[in-house]
Amino acid sequence: MNDIDIAAVAAITVTYNPDLGPLRAQLAALPAESLKILVDNASQPDTLEQIEILAKRTPNTRLLRNTQNLGLAAAVNRGVCAARAHDPRLRLVLLLDQDSEPLPNSIQILVEALDTLERQGEPVGGVGPCLLDVDTGLSHGFHQAARWRWKRTYPPPGSPQPVTCTTLNGSGTLVQIDLFLQLGGLDEALFIDHVDTEWSFRVLAAGFRLWGVPAAVFNHRMGQSSIRFWLFGWRVWPSRSPQRHFFLFRNALLLMRRPYIPRVWKVWALAKLMLTAVVHGLFDDQRREQWKQMRQGLSAGLRIASTPLSHQRP
Repeated sequence: MNDIDIAAVAAITVTYNPDLGPLRAQLAALPAESLKILVDNASQPDTLEQIEILAKRTPNTRLLRNTQNLGLAAAVNRGVCAARAHDPRLRLVLLLDQDSEPLPNSIQILVEALDTLERQGEPVGGVGPCLLDVDTGLSHGFHQAARWRWKRTYPPPGSPQPVTCTTLNGSGTLVQIDLFLQLGGLDEALFIDHVDTEWSFRVLAAGFRLWGVPAAVFNHRMGQSSIRFWLFGWRVWPSRSPQRHFFLFRNALLLMRRPYIPRVWKVWALAKLMLTAVVHGLFDDQRREQWKQMRQGLSAGLRIASTPLSHQRP
């Protein structure tokens, strides 16, 4: 891996009142020679002060401050544009959540996998790592679609062979800056949930392909916490706040109207929404507020359904 130009990679991390421990670990794990851009979505003043101190102490790091929470998609887009303006020679961006931590050499492995696939003539739309849940130690796997079947595949972490994917998780995705800008960046209307889902399907609709790279491993937390359960194998279920479920339900309905979203995902998404409502309705201490936000998300999605579609043509 000595010939990999890791300085050609910029890491974009969006922060919003983060747990500073995982953020500190993330920045320490990123290559010193890579540009690191933190885009803060109006964290509380005390937290923002700590982020500023952390950014100043971390080599090659810039902090961009939003005066209000613009959402994940808008913050990522701002970060990518700032990276290109900072150094037009930058070739790749690594998109990160604030609580993801790359394990040693994982970023180099992602870059090497992307470059190898491109040399083989593949139309690479992005690559992503194996994500290990920090609460359970289980892999989140990689999403694949086959006709009417939506599934996850679980190659052992560390496996050398990339696997084709239908979607990639936004955190850990490595993508060419030119392609990101060419396709218009992330859909800011979605704000947070399903931002990576919509982006993945837009990449596929434009004729590119996505790969998961099991040899690259990131520690990652999907929600505020995670639970481990058995359903034909051990699974990870993310526990999200009521507000997150508003966006999850609203955005799922929005994506179901878009012609480039596969039908298999729409069927799977409906089933998962129903399962989410059941799980949180039965086992969540905030069940009333959870259901309230889910209903409001559905109502908002149906209301927006009468407006013109964004990103009609990928």
